[in-house]
Amino acid sequence: MCSFTVPPVVLQLFVLLFLASPATACTEQEKHNLLRFLDGLSCDGGLATSWHNNGTDCCEWEGISCNGDGAVTGVSLESKGLEGPISLFLTNLTSLLRVNLSHNSFSGGLPAELMFSGSIIVLDVSFNRLNGPLPELPPLITTNRPLQVLNTSSNQFSSQFPSATWKVMNSLIALNASNNSFSGNIPSSLCLGSPYLALLDLCYNQLSGDIPNTLGDCSKLKVLKAGNKNLSGILPVETFRVTSLEYLSFPNNGLQGELDGAHIVKVSNLATLDLGGNHFSGKIPESIALLKRLEELHLGSNNMSGELPSTLGNCTNLKTIDLKINNFSGDLGKVNFSALQNLRSLDLMMNNFSGIIPESIYSCSNLAALRLSANHFHGEISPRIGNLKHLSFLSLVRNSFTNITKSLHALKSCRNISTLFIGTNFMNEAMPQDETIDGFQNLQFLSMQQCSFTGRIPTWLSKLTSLKILVLSNNQLTGPMPSWNNSINHLFHLDVSNNSLSGEIPIALMEMAMLKSDKPAIYLDPNLPDLPIYMNPSLQYRMGSSWPKVLNLGKNKFTGVIPQEIGHLKALLYLNLSFNNFYGEIPQSICNLRNLQGLDLSNNHLTGAIPVALENLHFLSRFNISNNDLEGPIPAEEQLSTFQASSFDGNPKLCGSVLTNHCSSVEAAPVSIIPAKQCSEKIIFAIAFGVFFGVGVLYDQLVLFRYFG
Repeated sequence: MCSFTVPPVVLQLFVLLFLASPATACTEQEKHNLLRFLDGLSCDGGLATSWHNNGTDCCEWEGISCNGDGAVTGVSLESKGLEGPISLFLTNLTSLLRVNLSHNSFSGGLPAELMFSGSIIVLDVSFNRLNGPLPELPPLITTNRPLQVLNTSSNQFSSQFPSATWKVMNSLIALNASNNSFSGNIPSSLCLGSPYLALLDLCYNQLSGDIPNTLGDCSKLKVLKAGNKNLSGILPVETFRVTSLEYLSFPNNGLQGELDGAHIVKVSNLATLDLGGNHFSGKIPESIALLKRLEELHLGSNNMSGELPSTLGNCTNLKTIDLKINNFSGDLGKVNFSALQNLRSLDLMMNNFSGIIPESIYSCSNLAALRLSANHFHGEISPRIGNLKHLSFLSLVRNSFTNITKSLHALKSCRNISTLFIGTNFMNEAMPQDETIDGFQNLQFLSMQQCSFTGRIPTWLSKLTSLKILVLSNNQLTGPMPSWNNSINHLFHLDVSNNSLSGEIPIALMEMAMLKSDKPAIYLDPNLPDLPIYMNPSLQYRMGSSWPKVLNLGKNKFTGVIPQEIGHLKALLYLNLSFNNFYGEIPQSICNLRNLQGLDLSNNHLTGAIPVALENLHFLSRFNISNNDLEGPIPAEEQLSTFQASSFDGNPKLCGSVLTNHCSSVEAAPVSIIPAKQCSEKIIFAIAFGVFFGVGVLYDQLVLFRYFG
């Protein structure tokens, strides 16, 4: 919620400035300063060639504009691949009005002469590598500067955010200093020195302390963002004096207190209110109904409580309601959701709501994302949920819903649904085997974990041709593993762990197309609602992000040998066959899975030696073969020597340096002399292992999403 938003008045200013056109050639002095600026770059991105090809009139050069007298008024060189310092020769262009050097690789400091220029109105140096402090007010400058737009966002600026600088910025309209490392307090002088400030964005810095009540003096302010910092204290009531505010955002700080209904109504133009990730308490005031223009309400991850005000249904322009991870309670039926025809996302995860899902929610015809997980809802899913034709994300995890068969028949009418979490509901019911369950043609992520479902894995799952991630873990499913999994051509993440599935692994499972593919990681549709999936309250993954390729058959009753065809799944990142009844040797073909980051074969009946070629799995960061009947020396040259003894425990016939049972010289594996080329390759692989080591813990955390969704 901290993106750079430019008010219309600023856009108009840009348009007027960029309409200027030259009437005469530039002066020799102007050309000289531009060439000296170019000479100061360590990489010009081909700009020198471009300027040379456009003749000697610098007013005709790429990115340069002039006034009627041939004086340079604009330098617009964004995204040109420029590197190096910003030369002071640029400051010698005395008629310069606008400078845009954004999206390059400029380094060093920002020259104070640019910020305090007597002519520059627009200065944009965002998305570079500039560092050091932002220039403070030079002692010799006492008159007001003309600067109206200053964008220093997405650099490496640090030190305290300047305070005296703003005393001479009387004309400043937009200030974006987000995504840096500024420290200290938000200066109280900002609005006192810049009364026309319409946009202030200080997101993603290291600022701390209280929010100054002088922000209430910014009577023209439309956008105020200061999220993802260490701000504390209360939100000053003076802030609500700024009746022009349209966007108020202080997420992920340490703010506390309650929302004052008497003051919040003063900001009647507010379209976005984002106070999520703080320590606010109390109720949502009834007076929120007077914010008729409100489109986004973000109060998630606070300590708020009480019932939702029935007046929330009067905010008919609402598109997003995010109240997750609070202590709200009561019956949602008191809110008339049918009036919220613009609502696209409703997130009430981890609260104490009870009762049934109110029927009025099914009238929100534009709803695309609905998350009600970790509450106390009960009853059956209404067939009216099929009215939500745009619904693509639904999470009902950890409630007390019943009748899974009826629910699936109702949900199949939601033709656009792509993500469906319904785990920890429907306890001890039978897994539906009804072949008439169809639809779901767009379903990509299905999680039905921890329901204690009985019965077999149903064949209707084979109709989900778009499915990419399937989680059926922590149930009581029985019978063999179906062989149709390989017909779901997009499936790359399969977790059926902690059931009672039996029989041998079908060879067809070793033909899953996406687990054999050497393509890069698969991404879910970026057009899906970007709700995070919570592994725990502090760890989350975005649905649009890359998910790992996983085959998890652990904690079942599978038997037989591990098929040699397992080596076909060369794209696998995590393979878990633990806690089964597999016997025989570890197949040599597992050593072909060079991308593996996690391998768990523990608690089986495997015999024989550990394949030496397992040493070639250089990305392996999680490894467990404990509690089998393996024997012989543990290969100790490379990868396996990095794991603790617990990875090998319960194999009394194993020996090696990581165990108390050391191998005798006769048993020890021969040491080979490594050629220089192989040695260098091993160093490269060691570095690669270091990079990927941190990713290895992901497997442990992935399974935790069953609790939150």
